[in-house]
Amino acid sequence: MLAEARFPNPSPPAAAAIAATDPSHPLPSSLAIPSVTVSRKIPHRGEVNRARYMPQAPSVVATKTCGPEVHLFRDFAADGAGESGEKGPDLVLRGHENEGYGLDWSPLKRGLLLSGAYDNRICLWDVAAGMETGGGFLYARDVFVAHKDAVEDVAWHVHNENLFGSVGDDHMLMIWDLRASDLTKPQDSVTAHEDEVNSLSFNPFNEWILATGSVDSTVNLFDLRKLTTSLHTFSSHSGAVVQVEWSPDYETVLASSAADKRLMIWDLCRIGDEQTEEDAEDGPPELLFVHGGHTAKISEFSWNPSEPWVIASVAEDNILQIWQLAESIYRDDYSVQSDGDMYAAT
Repeated sequence: MLAEARFPNPSPPAAAAIAATDPSHPLPSSLAIPSVTVSRKIPHRGEVNRARYMPQAPSVVATKTCGPEVHLFRDFAADGAGESGEKGPDLVLRGHENEGYGLDWSPLKRGLLLSGAYDNRICLWDVAAGMETGGGFLYARDVFVAHKDAVEDVAWHVHNENLFGSVGDDHMLMIWDLRASDLTKPQDSVTAHEDEVNSLSFNPFNEWILATGSVDSTVNLFDLRKLTTSLHTFSSHSGAVVQVEWSPDYETVLASSAADKRLMIWDLCRIGDEQTEEDAEDGPPELLFVHGGHTAKISEFSWNPSEPWVIASVAEDNILQIWQLAESIYRDDYSVQSDGDMYAAT
């Protein structure tokens, strides 16, 4: 599904105060109730484990299915696309023997798509070439086979078009180079956690830094120049960490979601800051904010690339929430009290 979200600008304090005391002075129309509207629906064969759009062509969408295949849909956002009938995918990508969740488009090379699955494999397709040649199927251009257990997530490096990373149930973080001749040996690897690793994310500003999230309830920070040990461990979650993702706007800001129904936002700049005993009870100084609006395990979340501090998160109860941090949370010089969510749409 393709949905459109509308949310208001934050209410000016004066307007909000007047509206609260005098019903004859309602809030301006720009402060209307936010909403989420589904604008497109496309039939899909079976459950959708994950969906990702191509950065260079947002109307092209790849999906991880409940089977070994990856499906590709063209013109996803076109008027009337897929609103009737069982057209199915425009291209079926083959190479896996089992289902999975790892899926990532290259941000630097158009059409390169990575996939990780429970068959311990990582598959790479050149979708752009497949579209040009036609036909209903496209087999993986490369298959990487170093993990000893399920590959939970894959991610392209944001600055180097030849590098990508993978994590898996074998507790490993692996860094791969497309220029290498041996597809069974990563460029570098490390035991990233004491348990299964579910997610990884490369920092969009610093080419050396990445983060991983694990079933052991922690988020680890790594430097590619010295991968042998983690730089720092974030450990405030009480359940398996499902996803980690860096902010697209701030180099030191990282978000993580977990089975504890919490989405946490961290600020690396605050690591080691002094705290009062009362503040320490709420978590370490780098824990900037905890979003506790969900009542079920958070399935996935994403930062808004166009609006700072806005996040969309969805849980296993099918509830989507779109929310933004209030300035009082991330600005030390801000004096107005807030509960953290500037606005929200569900």
